[in-house]
Amino acid sequence: MTVMTDQSSPVLVFMGVASTGKSTVAGLVAGRLGWDFQEGDDLHPAANVAKMAAGHALNDDDRAPWLEIVAAWIDERHAAGRPSIITCSALRRRYRDVLRRDFVTFVHFTGDRAMILDRMMRRQGHFMPPALLDSQFATLEVPGEDERVISVDVALSPAEQASEIITRLGLAPASS
Repeated sequence: MTVMTDQSSPVLVFMGVASTGKSTVAGLVAGRLGWDFQEGDDLHPAANVAKMAAGHALNDDDRAPWLEIVAAWIDERHAAGRPSIITCSALRRRYRDVLRRDFVTFVHFTGDRAMILDRMMRRQGHFMPPALLDSQFATLEVPGEDERVISVDVALSPAEQASEIITRLGLAPASS
């Protein structure tokens, strides 16, 4: 069992390629724990959203300002003593390095490409087109054993994923 080392005001970064259910599960976990939650996609500059919506993958220069915004959100929550969850693809190690803190744990959503593509094809109202899934997998650098990370299989239901995350990290659900 993986237990979080810094319980004072931890931040979980739910990471992985698009359409793995990061946002859905993050909302469930945040609700069960009574933690703050931020959808990382909502922090993208408008130019990034437009570029992805047009079917073009972001490059490192596009991602840099977004990652700094995400990092600032993480720091603000921790400084305020607010345990929190944020979604962020964090596909490359150098992106995770921008977000890495002693109090941050990455939750990596993993799964079969065909299943994820099927989910992406059925998703409505999101700017990320299915054509960009392959670029996401090509960009993904699976977190190493030296990174504070747990992996969660997207084949599980969102409720099962949420329970697994809470259990594996040794977190206590909020009292009713």
